[in-house]
Amino acid sequence: MWNILNLAGIDPAPRRSGPTWKQFLSAQAEHIVAVDFLHVDTVNLTRLCALIMLEHGSRRAHLRSVTANPTGSWTTQAARSLLIDTDATKLKFLIRDRGGQFTDAFDAVFADAGLRVINSSPQAPKANAHCERIIGTVRRELLDSMLILNEHHLRRTLTRYLEHYNTARPHRGIGQLSPSQAETSPPTPIDLADHRVHRTAILGDLINEYQIAS
Repeated sequence: MWNILNLAGIDPAPRRSGPTWKQFLSAQAEHIVAVDFLHVDTVNLTRLCALIMLEHGSRRAHLRSVTANPTGSWTTQAARSLLIDTDATKLKFLIRDRGGQFTDAFDAVFADAGLRVINSSPQAPKANAHCERIIGTVRRELLDSMLILNEHHLRRTLTRYLEHYNTARPHRGIGQLSPSQAETSPPTPIDLADHRVHRTAILGDLINEYQIAS
């Protein structure tokens, strides 16, 4: 598109008033929640879908549900449970893609709660980059090294991984803190030479967590 406009002698449009998309996400991070689907193929080639929700401000991630048939009614029910389980008083925006599972009824659930639903542009993953990033993280750190048997196995595995993601995994976007630390206060720095470190293996030794031994 840029080549066509350039050859036609059409200059770029002037900068519009208002913030850029990046500036908007940074300024409104505490008020934004994003959702997206994670697709997983089981050992018997059944495709499962997991609905992931991410709070932009804290980077806290939530698994809403897992299903092999993500219909519009299923997604709408997941939206209702999301609002029940989440403090929505500080939320103002929901970012989602244009997948067919996100119906008008899904949007209406959030509109009734006072949230504005923002649809990302088609084939523009950067518009929902935070949610796309966590899905990529789950694949690289977990699913690329594990075979999923069925829906129950996927739900249990993702629940345990997201517990690690929210409480023990550092995030560059929040100063190398975990989401739980960012919501409370950073830990007090200590000299590891004076302490013993305890390692806990989770998810079949795929991931390790480290704590100061008591």
